[in-house]
Amino acid sequence: MKFISTRGGETVTGARAIVQGLSANGGLFVPEKFPSVSKAELEEMLGMSYPERATKILMKYLDEYDEEGLLAACEAAYAKFEGTDPAPVVRLDEGVYILELFHGPTCAFKDMALTVLPYLLRKGCDICGIKEQILVLVATSGDTGKAALEGFKDADGVKIMVFYPNDGVSKMQKLQMCTQEGKNVNVVAVKGNFDDCQTAVKEIFSSEEYNKILAEHNVMLSSANSINFGRLAPQIAYYFSAYLDLVSSNQIENGEEIDFTVPTGNFGNILAAYYAKQMGLPIRRLHCASNLNKVLTDFLQTGVYDIHREFYKTTSPSMDILISSNLERLLFEISGRKPKLTAQRMNDLKTSGKYSVTDEEREKIALTFDGGYANEEDCVEAMYDVFIDTGYTMDTHTGCAMKVAVDWFEKNKKDETKMVIVSTANPYKFPQDVLYAVTGNDVKDSFKGIKRLHAATAMAVPKSLKELRDKPVRFTKTADRKKLFDEVLEFIK
Repeated sequence: MKFISTRGGETVTGARAIVQGLSANGGLFVPEKFPSVSKAELEEMLGMSYPERATKILMKYLDEYDEEGLLAACEAAYAKFEGTDPAPVVRLDEGVYILELFHGPTCAFKDMALTVLPYLLRKGCDICGIKEQILVLVATSGDTGKAALEGFKDADGVKIMVFYPNDGVSKMQKLQMCTQEGKNVNVVAVKGNFDDCQTAVKEIFSSEEYNKILAEHNVMLSSANSINFGRLAPQIAYYFSAYLDLVSSNQIENGEEIDFTVPTGNFGNILAAYYAKQMGLPIRRLHCASNLNKVLTDFLQTGVYDIHREFYKTTSPSMDILISSNLERLLFEISGRKPKLTAQRMNDLKTSGKYSVTDEEREKIALTFDGGYANEEDCVEAMYDVFIDTGYTMDTHTGCAMKVAVDWFEKNKKDETKMVIVSTANPYKFPQDVLYAVTGNDVKDSFKGIKRLHAATAMAVPKSLKELRDKPVRFTKTADRKKLFDEVLEFIK
C-alpha cells in the first residue's frame, strides 16, 4: 500500500512513511485508500490472541512487511504487559464497558503502539535501505515520552530524545522520564507548554537547514509521536480487539454497532477509532472527551478551530493541548481529500491561530463525532461516583471520558447502543489526584499517595511505578524552546 501526504506532493511506501515520520512539506502521511475488514474476517479473528489480531490489522496497511516477523514482534512486545490480555474490556454496568489500555511497561495507552514501533522503524530502515543513524524526536505531554524512551531503550542504530513541558506533566510522569535507563536516550524539559514542545519539534523536522546539518552527521530524523503513522497504526488494532471481545463474550452480536468515548488531546487516539470505522468496524459514534482545554469540543460543535484561549494546567495533563496535530488527518478526509485546502488550513493555524470548516464538512463530521468536556470538579465527581457505585478506580483522563459518556446518556435516555469508554492510564500514575477524587484526602508526596490509594482501593501497584522511588535521576536539563536544536546537536555529537 502507498501513503500520501495530507498536504500533497509526496507518495511513499508504508515503510518509508514510518521511517520518515512527516512528509517533506510538513504534512502527515495517510493511506492512499482504507483497507477493509469484512464481517467474515472479524469472525475469523474472534479466536485469535491480541498479537495475532494486531498483526492482521497492521498487515492491511504494511503489506511490504513480513507477516511472520511482524507477528513475532507483536508477541514480543505484548509479552511485556502485565496479565494475559494487553487490552482487556471490563464490564462496568449494563451496556457500559471500560477498555483498559494501561497494562504495559509504562502504565499508559501509548505502550500499545510504542512497544511495536521500534520493530516497525528498524524493519522499515532495512526495507528502504537506510544506513544512517536514526534520531527519534518526541514532544510529550506526559505519557508518550516515557513509553517511547522505554520502547527504544538501547535499540541498535537509534537514538531517542524527548522534550516535555517543564511544569506541564505530573510528578510521576516526570520521574518516569528523568530516571530512564539506556545509553541512547536523552530527556530535556522545555520552558513552556506541550504546544511549544510540539511546534519546536515540527520546526526541526521541516527545516532544510537543520536536516542538512543532521545529514552531515549521518543522522536521519524520525518521530514516535502519533504524527507518525507507525504510532497510529497499532492503535487501530485495540478498537477491533475490544469489539471482538464483546462479541466473544456475548455482549453484542457480530455486526452490531457500538460507541466509543475517547479522552484525547492530540486527536490520535480517537482518530485510530475513526480509521477502524473506515475499515468496516461497526462503530456508530465516537464521543470526543476533553478537559478544560476544550478546543476539540468547541471545534466539533462550531466548525471553528481557534487556539486563542486561556491554557489550563489540569489534573489530566496528557490532554493539556491546544494544537491537536492529528486533526489534520480528519480534515483531509472530510474535505474530500483536498491537499491544497488542508495545507491552507494548517497555514492559517500557524499564522493566525485559527481556521474553520464549511457547514457541509461540519455536518459530515457530526455523522460520526460529537464532543464534550469535563472541568476539574466534573472529573472528580465522575471518578468518585463510579468508585462509590461500582468499586472501580479510574485515572483523571478516564474520569473526563466518563463525564462525557454520562452526559450523553442523560441527553439520550432511550439510547441502547453499547458504550466502551477508553481508559488511557493506570490510576497510580496520578496517585494524589485519584486519591483525592475517591477519598477526599490530599497528600503532597506521590509515593504516599500510592500507599494510601492502595489502602483505599486494593488495586495492585505496578512494579515499574513502585521502583521509581529508588531510581537515580539522570536528566535535569531545562531549555528554551527556541534552542532545542542546540540540544539535539549536543546529543548526537
